[in-house]
Amino acid sequence: MPKITVQNIPISILSVNERDYISLTDMATAKNGDSRAADIIKNWIRNRYTIEFIGTWELIHNPHFKVVEFDNFKMHAGLPSFVLSASEWVERTNAIGIIVKKGRYGGTYAHKDIAFEFGSAISVPFKLYLIEEFQRLKAEEQKLIGWTAKRELSKINYKIHTDAVKENLIPTEVTKTQANTIYASEADVLNVAMFGLTAKQWREANPDLKGNIRDYATINELIALSNMENLNAVFIEQGIAQGERLIKLNQIAIHQMNILEKDALNNRKLLK
Repeated sequence: MPKITVQNIPISILSVNERDYISLTDMATAKNGDSRAADIIKNWIRNRYTIEFIGTWELIHNPHFKVVEFDNFKMHAGLPSFVLSASEWVERTNAIGIIVKKGRYGGTYAHKDIAFEFGSAISVPFKLYLIEEFQRLKAEEQKLIGWTAKRELSKINYKIHTDAVKENLIPTEVTKTQANTIYASEADVLNVAMFGLTAKQWREANPDLKGNIRDYATINELIALSNMENLNAVFIEQGIAQGERLIKLNQIAIHQMNILEKDALNNRKLLK
């Protein structure tokens, strides 16, 4: 379960049905510590404005929300005798914006929209820092997703590349060891063109790292590498010698990386 830290308080994030829920229990500890977290949530949820807010959220996002129960809570909200817990709200209205969990990761969680609103009950600075840290976490996740997608694309294109090697460079009768040597040699054509190192040279320079050189490539490097794998497959089918292909691929790598890095720089400037 991922966590963010807001004003030295670790806060858990729960993913349910592709929605992010933030721990209100963790957030409440920022105000009065663990001992009164449940009371803080109860006092917040019984407030008339809170009932209207979380009820309206449900009306927008939850087709199975029990509106009659919501109206009943709204009518009594704010009265001295009105008491409401998060679990009762969920059970009576069939709400999905708040989740009450038991066990190891127990506590009260709320959809990020509701959790940000609850942040105001802690303090305005806390709410703003919470939003900032949550957005940072999502940005990091998107980078990771992007990298993984490009890595998978690189692997798919590498299959095209190895097929071209098999069909055009490996003689009909060779041992498995000889075939693997040819595959490795062609893989290193791409490695040297892109990274300036063979797989063996990278392992010797990075003995403490697991995986291979491509597992530590940037997104832009993976994009260029995917393009080069396709191009090298074409060059192999055209009968171009390995040395000539290496020079061509290196020039292509330099050109494409310059374009990708300039594009990334321009995007950063636009964001500013």
